[in-house]
Amino acid sequence: MDFLKVQTLGDRLELMTLINSSFYERAAANDMQGRFPYENIEELKGAGYTKLTVPKEYGGGGISLYELVRLQEEIAIADGSTALSIGWHMGLMMHLSETRTWDPQLFERMCKAVVNGALINTCVTEEQTGSPTRGGMPTTIAERKNGGWVLNGRKTFATMSPVLDYFIVTATIPEKGEVGSFVVPSNAAGLSVVETWDSISLRATGSHDVLLENVKVPLEALAELHTNKKEPAGYLLHIPACYLGIAEQAKREAVHFATWYTPNSLNHPIAELPVIRQKFGEMELKIMQSRHFLYSVAKMWDEAGKEKRKQMGPELGAVKLTVTNNAIEVVDLAMRVVGSRSLSAESPLQRYYRDVRAGLHNPPMDDAVIMQLAERA
Repeated sequence: MDFLKVQTLGDRLELMTLINSSFYERAAANDMQGRFPYENIEELKGAGYTKLTVPKEYGGGGISLYELVRLQEEIAIADGSTALSIGWHMGLMMHLSETRTWDPQLFERMCKAVVNGALINTCVTEEQTGSPTRGGMPTTIAERKNGGWVLNGRKTFATMSPVLDYFIVTATIPEKGEVGSFVVPSNAAGLSVVETWDSISLRATGSHDVLLENVKVPLEALAELHTNKKEPAGYLLHIPACYLGIAEQAKREAVHFATWYTPNSLNHPIAELPVIRQKFGEMELKIMQSRHFLYSVAKMWDEAGKEKRKQMGPELGAVKLTVTNNAIEVVDLAMRVVGSRSLSAESPLQRYYRDVRAGLHNPPMDDAVIMQLAERA
């Protein structure tokens, strides 16, 4: 199985479906134990999935945003934690490929590392600053010393930290009064992962803290300096794709239950009751609306030029707000169909209920999206 050897989206979705069966089987145990899904990530790497957003010129797949969100949704149907985890790696490589803001030689080295199996993610969030989308300056400091950079600080919510090969760390550079992104290998002396992840949502994402104590990197590790102006980032649509997949699986669980459960007060399964069918209709409508909105904006991004993409922030934010909130409602409806059994620790619905709530706290936040839409209006 190799995602790079199959060229059509249909074939890649079919291949993902084959891989997903094992993801689904492991999801409950990983969630219960708060264990990172090592096997799932290795299977994705082994099948070449993690190379798909690397440009073709460097040996990757160079796939579109539309294809990425389709594939990410498929992973999330099996396991939301795996989807969100690998989605950050996939999305970051796509973003770097589109913007080309890094030094060309550094970018090429990173692409080749990913083609050879490396995994990357950003480390931007800190306890003191909260979400980086709110504009806070990192308290992590980068100082230029002895022909290199020395980094000190602590990052939170470093998703997929147990298996990352490179951490893209944001840090304030006092001498410049600017913020830079630094490429830090996971084996750098002074870098450690502190296992702090105790969230009840997406428990298997390994979103621990990363501690940097006098971490030394070469001068060329400074990948880019940030500007105050935030450009829209299409790759963040991997976030709503994840929650859409979770909602789809919640609906399927409810359908499965309703088609076999026959209480002794009835002579047929509850799926035949109008009140239950009403709930399924509402679920399907919300999923359909979410899917078409997500896919159409992804296609719009793929077809847009550089200047048009700069104006797409409201669309991207509206997709995230709509899909994540719809996902919460779909899971709620699914649990109403199943009833109190959905709260059993053995029911996957209680996991989906916890997982979709996390979408409210992924960027961009609902209030920021509404204000952005108001500004456009």
